[in-house]
Amino acid sequence: MAAPTRTAQTIRRDLTGALATCVSEKGYSATTIADIVALARVSKRTFYEHFADKEECLMALYEHVCARLMLIIRAAASGDQPWPQRISDGAAAYLGALETMPSFTRTMLIEVQAAGQRAFMLRQRTLQGFAQTLVDMVEVGRQHDPRLEPLAPAQALAIVGGINELLLHAIDPYAPVVEPDDGRDGRFAALHADVVRLISAVLSFRP
Repeated sequence: MAAPTRTAQTIRRDLTGALATCVSEKGYSATTIADIVALARVSKRTFYEHFADKEECLMALYEHVCARLMLIIRAAASGDQPWPQRISDGAAAYLGALETMPSFTRTMLIEVQAAGQRAFMLRQRTLQGFAQTLVDMVEVGRQHDPRLEPLAPAQALAIVGGINELLLHAIDPYAPVVEPDDGRDGRFAALHADVVRLISAVLSFRP
């Protein structure tokens, strides 16, 4: 029986997933298109039908997963609960999602910064997107608690940078990825209290 035909969407997903796996094992610079297509089980011709080069494939992976993470945060922080609980729930959802995608962590934290100008600019825009997610969460919280001060975009961006640094300190981004049997090992989840304290401290600050 012939193997089922893969759709264009499936092929793109397989290519970006293969890239994430290769990068987690050997780094972006050492990863070749030959590595990617071998793992994705497609030809180089098929790769170039979907991506102009390796950097574009990396950007597609990074953009897709980060957009998914922002949706996860917003969904977890929705509802009528007080703003401290919204912050806690959003942080828990974000860190929990990272636990399930260890192959992507190195790409998100390290490799995209050195992949080229286009990827670097995408990272800058994405961090601003995470910051805007925080700003929006606070605005919703202010509807229930007028005492809560607005969160300025620069403050939100500083929080995002601080969280990224906590993630870097929680792992060795250059060590090979070893996935636990259940897909998670708790390194990111253990940062929950520190992330919540960081966000709460900024929101509670009064000059």
